[in-house]
Amino acid sequence: MLAVKGVINIARSNKLTCLAAVGNRCKHTLPDLPYDYNALEPVISAEIMQLHHSKHHATYVNNLNLAEEKLADAVNKSDVSSVIGLHGALKFNGGGHINHSIFWQNLCPGGSGEPTGDLAAAITRDFGSLQAMKDKLSASTVAVQGSGWGWLGYNKTSNKLELATCFNQDPLEATTGLVPLFGIDVWEHAYYLQYKNVRPDYVKAIFQIANWNDVAARFSAAGGK
Repeated sequence: MLAVKGVINIARSNKLTCLAAVGNRCKHTLPDLPYDYNALEPVISAEIMQLHHSKHHATYVNNLNLAEEKLADAVNKSDVSSVIGLHGALKFNGGGHINHSIFWQNLCPGGSGEPTGDLAAAITRDFGSLQAMKDKLSASTVAVQGSGWGWLGYNKTSNKLELATCFNQDPLEATTGLVPLFGIDVWEHAYYLQYKNVRPDYVKAIFQIANWNDVAARFSAAGGK
């Protein structure tokens, strides 16, 4: 039960878009993209973006709301078995909502240029150089078996940047404790229509549209320096 509530608390702490509270819960909604579907071309096609956002992300949002409604009902009935049984749906759909809400903001048309300030200094300190970080993140992300995510995260305890991968839609912070800064979605729906089975080309290209300003803001908000 604590694990289930943890997924919900993490979703709320990430300030996901939602409607007014219904009862004691907040109903999640699909966030608008900060750019048009075709704005990330040629790196990511408009067709992929439209399907990815309006179909896949929307499904995670809808299913998360359904799972939370069932959870509230189960808690009210003190139905511990049903509460435990909802853990998978909450983790998968809650994680999908968290991950994609970060992913859209991590990208911007044409990219934002290279990192600057505290983020740039931390990347150099912890990886040697920006290119070294990109190479290591690319390698680990490409190596994800099946579907999942590659992440640049921040470890609040050690005050260091770290790389990690998560399977399926497992959210980074709930899974590893790292604060998510920059994520690369390697579910096939994120790239297959354009890159087919050549995942490395997609992962390499995505750095061309990386929004390091957004990453830096997340790093600063987490207390990074």
